[in-house]
Amino acid sequence: MNEMWVIDLAKSSLSTMLLVSAPLLVTALVVGLLVSIFQALTQINESTLTFIPKILAMGGALLLLGPWMLRTLTTFTTDLYEHIPAHLR
Repeated sequence: MNEMWVIDLAKSSLSTMLLVSAPLLVTALVVGLLVSIFQALTQINESTLTFIPKILAMGGALLLLGPWMLRTLTTFTTDLYEHIPAHLR
């Protein structure tokens, strides 16, 4: 097993993880920021107010981007399984 292959595998694993998780994290960040601004403007200090909009936004993002996320992870896993036998010799 080549050390460069292991390093490339780690890099591609981290980049795939960041690519797949970024849309959900950005969605949660934007919705949380908008709810915080709304709470600051209206002076409503309800801590549970942020959960419902975030859950709805995350569900919508998963419905919209779920197939792309699954396709990206499937492609990564398929490429990994195809390249393992060549590097074990």
